[in-house]
Amino acid sequence: MTESTDERRSVFPTVEELRVWRDFIETAEALRSNLTSRLQSESALSPGDYAVLLALSEADGHRLRSSELAAGIGWERSRLSHHLGRMERRGLVRRQNCAADNRGAEVVLTAEGAEAFRRASIPHLRAVRELFIDALTPEQLTMVDEIAGALRAHLGAPRDL
Repeated sequence: MTESTDERRSVFPTVEELRVWRDFIETAEALRSNLTSRLQSESALSPGDYAVLLALSEADGHRLRSSELAAGIGWERSRLSHHLGRMERRGLVRRQNCAADNRGAEVVLTAEGAEAFRRASIPHLRAVRELFIDALTPEQLTMVDEIAGALRAHLGAPRDL
């Protein structure tokens, strides 16, 4: 049995829909690439470092269980474990046994990590303004927020990812 043209149209994106999709993906990648480059050159932190430091800086007591941290930044636990090892060697975080549960470990923000995050935040937020916010009108920013919300809801993703 062959599909009709109408059936294919409902399954496959149109040429225009594919153009919008590619523009969206390519623009997001260009933005991410520019932000990553600026973050690394201005602070020597990777986007992964920054995500971990941000999550820990916002956590009660500047500490989180590894599983909570992984879920909060949207990473697999094995990826986080390897990344934390590199961050520990640089003195940005430390891992210690969880006082409430001997089976788990907590990731703790060190004074060096807090300082690195503080130093990185000003130029990073400046880059976010220059590369993203300043390129859009207030109305466009509202539309981007609505679009991101619709996509998150469709994907079942939490808002803080």
